[in-house]
Amino acid sequence: MTPLFVATGDAIARVAGGRAEIVLEQPGAQCVAVDVRNPECVLVGCREGGLFESEDGGAGWRNADLPSSDVFSVAYSSADGAAYAGCEPSALWVRRNGDWDELAALRDLPSASTWSFPPRPWTSHVRWIAPSPHDANLLLAGIELGGLMRSEDGGGSWEDHRPGAQRDVHSLAWHPTEPGRAYEAAGGGSAWSRDSGETWESADEGRDRHYTWALAVDPGDPDCWFVSAAPGPFEAHGSRPARAGLYRWRGDGPWEELDLGLPRPLETMPYALAATADGLVAALRDGRLFQTDDQGDSWRPLEAAGLTKVVAMAA
Repeated sequence: MTPLFVATGDAIARVAGGRAEIVLEQPGAQCVAVDVRNPECVLVGCREGGLFESEDGGAGWRNADLPSSDVFSVAYSSADGAAYAGCEPSALWVRRNGDWDELAALRDLPSASTWSFPPRPWTSHVRWIAPSPHDANLLLAGIELGGLMRSEDGGGSWEDHRPGAQRDVHSLAWHPTEPGRAYEAAGGGSAWSRDSGETWESADEGRDRHYTWALAVDPGDPDCWFVSAAPGPFEAHGSRPARAGLYRWRGDGPWEELDLGLPRPLETMPYALAATADGLVAALRDGRLFQTDDQGDSWRPLEAAGLTKVVAMAA
């Protein structure tokens, strides 16, 4: 099994061999990324807790000395190895040659004064960072809530919210082998792009839940992708039953609800999705993991003894 790194909200667990081993205890552990060029490198962002990194697969950790402390998103570029961190209030940082630099032009976009996160309307954050695997200068950033922003020069300058994209960005992805294909899951639905994120088209047909959260794409098929969805944020993130679903899009669509072998609608939100060498892994918020190697036609539970909560996952 491909090792998984899971953020639980107060720790990072490494899942392998049927068990979850806590490798970092850190309050606010919110997001995690693995460098596909060097899988021993792991980056962890913490709400109000800063940024931590490992260069030995989670055995040892150090403070990454990010100048900002409230981290909501992290990413590695598979094109050039750059590390990224997104923060609240909305700010985006990059490390290419040892030091962190803020990509401050993001905060100068015309729409910046309107960015507002509904539960805390006085602020917003960079919810997702998606460096293109095909072009080190091409970068997408999702503001919750503000829009989907795009840069063609490594973040030196930015294009404001892209036409056709959703503004309440939750997750973004590029296809690893098909240049130009990008995907979005957001609070108002999902969308995808065929022109490297310049323009977007909605993809909602066949799905009766439009609060989409987690996102993954099939590495071998750019027309096959997956999202989780709930009726709204209170179901997805609150204490009430999620009434959620996991969906697959193939070809020209529409979305199909997938059967994890659990009663539907799901009482627990699928909070994270990860494409691995062994197939797609879906993580429910309550810590249960499921895997498919046939694009979601069939699923099997993954043993992860000791894992009781998931807020983010990376492979």
